[in-house]
Amino acid sequence: ALIAQAAATVDRLSNGRFLLGVGTGENINGGPMGFPFPGYKERIARMAEALEIIHRLFDGEKLDFAGEFYTTDKAKLYSPPVGEIPVLMAAGGPKSAAFAGANAGGLITSVKDPAETMERVIGPYRDAMEARGKTDAPIMATRWVVLAEHDDEAWEALDTMRGLRAPGRLQAVDPMQLRIEADSMDRADILSRYTIVNDPEEIIEAYRPLVTDVGADYVAIQVASTDPAATIELVGRDVLPALRELGG
Repeated sequence: ALIAQAAATVDRLSNGRFLLGVGTGENINGGPMGFPFPGYKERIARMAEALEIIHRLFDGEKLDFAGEFYTTDKAKLYSPPVGEIPVLMAAGGPKSAAFAGANAGGLITSVKDPAETMERVIGPYRDAMEARGKTDAPIMATRWVVLAEHDDEAWEALDTMRGLRAPGRLQAVDPMQLRIEADSMDRADILSRYTIVNDPEEIIEAYRPLVTDVGADYVAIQVASTDPAATIELVGRDVLPALRELGG
């Protein structure tokens, strides 16, 4: 209910431009505050209840809800969203993708290999969407890209984000521990887990398959560099117009 309230508030502040992204999460999301991190089966069951509550509150109900994990007592959004807030769920495998297609309003996925993503994520998601009679199946796709001229610069650009590709990320509580773990690994191994590019054209080519192959309606740009401000300007000037043209 608190997530629905926060989402509705941001939607009003942004005049209806907000998209809500949800996911089953990682231990780092709640572990530092003492929350347990259950297995996938319980996390996905919690997600089902949470999505039902969020959607019903978005629909304007004064909600009494008694689930296995969550309860509400006459909960209502007295400052409702401007319009219908798209609720997109993150998924990286077939089970979560099918769940997203059956329960959410869209999909968020990170792409390393477009063909693998199509088979393991997009296919199950679209099948589940079609099974509930929906042909509009919005997709937000992203991938990690590092803008650098050589490996030393790429390593510096990643900085604290190196831990994103360290083993045990799902269970970790301390992001600095992930950074230490990544720094203890072979540097070439860590760098191989990212797409390294040298210029705007290579950034465009890195994200092109997300539009042309994966069929993303939204592309989330994630580019690490040693000069973030200049990179934001470069992406806005040279990359986004090209990707918009690809998407028609």
